[in-house]
Amino acid sequence: MPLPLYLLAVALFAMGTSEFMLAGLLPDIAADLGVPVATAGLLTSAFAVGMVVGAPIMAGLARRWPRRSSLLGFLGLFLAAHVLGACTGSFTVLLATRIVAALANAGFLAVALTAAAELVPSDRKGRALAVLLAGTTVATIAGVPGGALLGTLLDWRAAFWGMALLCLPSALGVVRGIPARTERPDEPAGPDLRRELAELRRPRLLLVLVLGALVNAATFGTFTFLAPIVTDVAGLDPLWVSAVLVLFGLGSFVGVTVAGRLSDQRPGAVVAVGGPLLLGGWIVLGLTAFDPIALLILAFTQGALSFGLGSTLIARVLYEAAGAPTMAGSYATAALNVGATAGPVMAAATLTTRPAELGPVWASSALVAVALLIALLFRQALRPSDHEGSMR
Repeated sequence: MPLPLYLLAVALFAMGTSEFMLAGLLPDIAADLGVPVATAGLLTSAFAVGMVVGAPIMAGLARRWPRRSSLLGFLGLFLAAHVLGACTGSFTVLLATRIVAALANAGFLAVALTAAAELVPSDRKGRALAVLLAGTTVATIAGVPGGALLGTLLDWRAAFWGMALLCLPSALGVVRGIPARTERPDEPAGPDLRRELAELRRPRLLLVLVLGALVNAATFGTFTFLAPIVTDVAGLDPLWVSAVLVLFGLGSFVGVTVAGRLSDQRPGAVVAVGGPLLLGGWIVLGLTAFDPIALLILAFTQGALSFGLGSTLIARVLYEAAGAPTMAGSYATAALNVGATAGPVMAAATLTTRPAELGPVWASSALVAVALLIALLFRQALRPSDHEGSMR
């Protein structure tokens, strides 16, 4: 894999860390800025909403810019948002910077997914996607605990400065590795936007978008509420929450790495094997979460299966949206974040039902079951098309 691909992953590491690190920083932010913790929680919601709506909007705005200029622009915007956030004493300004950072993150990911597919041979998009998503999974392993630790040792502003500094090597990778556009000024920058949006009417593309969103909703539905499962169901000390999250992150990294080597040639096999295993894992977790050993093992395996299956489906989006070269990345990004936003909402609704703290696990089981049923009914669409075979 090309070196610039790994430097793009560093940017996604910073962005993933920025998205999730606030969970450990909210009390300090609230105390420093003089707002209730519940109000400070709006910072997380603002980022999530910005990611969902930002991907197609930012990709649409940047579609006629060179890839290099787009990526550098989004990196610069993300960096500036964190510098301003680190310096401000106003909660309103900080909230605005989180929205801007989310828009920059969404735009960067949308363009990076498309750029990554262009950096590798046409039959290795899955492996390229795995490298990029590794940046996000490493964020859950090291970035989030590291950001929280930095905030504890210094203050929450130091964590924001750290995210800004991580943008610098990524910017170097963009400059050195992403080619500038070479077409003449009178040539079009890409297909007509209306034609690219029309790709969303293709059944194969819609299928993988829906499946990707469902699997990601299941993943983040339980991931968001792992803490009460660790402490209230398994009866472990709160310090074990970080250990379980790290295990989930390690599994996620393994999952995207392994799936990246299989998803280009055998996406149907990954879904056929990984899907039932993922569903079985959620069910077993729902039945055995009271056992600490089972919880620790399943945190790793469910992370691996969730991200392995999810990354395979998102790779299929890039293949199926080949007719929308400037917008394909935004479709994949939107599917990921619709799931990441809807999953926790659906999981939260189960907390007041009979399963209580295990409600999110059963919600994840139901979401994966629906995804598998849809995949079974339309399994032909998950096979590589004849056009992909001709590219190999």
